[in-house]
Amino acid sequence: MGLSPEQVKKIAQLARLELGPAEIEKYKNQLSAILDFVEKLNELDVAGIEPTAHAISVPTPLRQDEARPFSGRDEALQGATDREGPFFRVPKVL
Repeated sequence: MGLSPEQVKKIAQLARLELGPAEIEKYKNQLSAILDFVEKLNELDVAGIEPTAHAISVPTPLRQDEARPFSGRDEALQGATDREGPFFRVPKVL
């Protein structure tokens, strides 16, 4: 499955990348190779295979979710670089 230069430009725009003509050609070939590989994976018969999140079975340790009182606010705030009263002070993001 070959990508066109326009498709690569659109992908670059979505990724907020500025690509030159040489880079567009390079990534066109690389992305096309990736899509060809994924297309080969679609040919596999996976009818009886259960979806998994891991290649091997990994037990997830769980504990009971219990509400507990928290009395270590001052201890937690000791490492704060900036604080305002009983709160962490952080720089504005916007």
